[in-house]
Amino acid sequence: MRTDPAAAEIPGLVLRPYAGEADLAEIVRIQNAEWEADGVSYRETVEEQAAFFAHVSEQFDPARDVTVAEVDGRMVGHAKREWVDTNDGLREYRSGGAVDPAWRRRGVGTALMRETERRNAMLAAPQPTDRPRVHGCFNDDRNVGGRALAEREGYKQARWFFDMQRPGLDRELPEIRALPDGIEVRPLEESQYRAIWRADIEAFRDHWGGGDESDQAFRRYQDAPDFDPSLWVVAWDGQEVAAASINTIYRHENEELGLKRGWLDSVFTRRPWRKRGLATGLITRSLHILAERGIEVAALGVDADNPSGALRLYESLGFAVTERASAWRKPLVEVPT
Repeated sequence: MRTDPAAAEIPGLVLRPYAGEADLAEIVRIQNAEWEADGVSYRETVEEQAAFFAHVSEQFDPARDVTVAEVDGRMVGHAKREWVDTNDGLREYRSGGAVDPAWRRRGVGTALMRETERRNAMLAAPQPTDRPRVHGCFNDDRNVGGRALAEREGYKQARWFFDMQRPGLDRELPEIRALPDGIEVRPLEESQYRAIWRADIEAFRDHWGGGDESDQAFRRYQDAPDFDPSLWVVAWDGQEVAAASINTIYRHENEELGLKRGWLDSVFTRRPWRKRGLATGLITRSLHILAERGIEVAALGVDADNPSGALRLYESLGFAVTERASAWRKPLVEVPT
C-alpha cells in the first residue's frame, strides 16, 4: 500500500493493488455509479468482470494492472491498465477507471492517474520495442470531469468515436439485402468461434487502435455471461470467414436500464471481400435476428474517421449518433531501469 503525493490533501486516501475477487463487487458498483451519474447508458456486472480478470495475459494482469483507491477501508475509486501495440505504430499503455460520484472533485482521479502513469513507466522500462511509447485513456464526452483531468495532466485528443442506435425494430425492419454469389451465411459450430475471432482481429488491423490478441483475451470473451454465437451472422466463402456481424444482448444492462437493446459489437469485412456489399447484407440480417429476440433498438460503436465509410453505411440503414467519446494520448516518459 502507498499514499500517493497527489493524494496528500485527501485525509486517509490509500492506493493499493487489486486484492482478488473480493474487490469486484465494489469495482463494478463504482463504475456503474459513474455511468449513472453521467447519464451514460452502460452497465456491467460482477460476472462480466470476473470473466475478464480470470484470464491473465502479458498485456493485462490484474495483480499488476489494477489499483484501488480507498479511504478508511472503503473503495472510492479504481484504475485498470493494459498495454497494446497499436495499428498506428505505437506501444500504448492504456488506462481506464472510475471514481465514486460521492468522491468526485476531491483529487481521487488525479491520484489514480498519476499512480497509473508511474506504474506504466515502470512496466515499460524493461520492455524491448522500437515503437514510440504513449499513455492512453478513453473518455465519454458526458464525463466532464474525466475530460478536464486528461487535459490538466497533459493528454491530447487523438480520435473520436460514436455510439449509434437504430430504434423501431419492433415496428419496421429493412429488407434483408442479398449477399454476393458464392458467399453464404450458415449455422455455426463451436470449433469455428476462434477462427471468427481471429478474422475480426485481422480485419481491424486496417483501422485505428488495436487490442489484446492473446488466447487469454479470447477466453475472457468466450467466458462472458452474454456470449451467444446464436446471434452472430457470419459470411463464408467456402471455409474462409469473409465478414461477420458479432451481436450481443446484454441482458442485465437491459434489465437495469429498462431497455430492449441489442449490440452489433463488431461488424467487419476482411480485405479480399470488401466493397461487395457484405456489411449491408449482414447488418440487415442482424436487425431481423435481434427483432426475433424481442429487441427494439440496435446499437453499435464506430470510429468517427473509419476509413471504410462505416458511418455513412450505418446512417443509410437508420442508425443515428447518440453518444460521443474520445481517445486521449500523451508521451510516456521512461524511467531508468
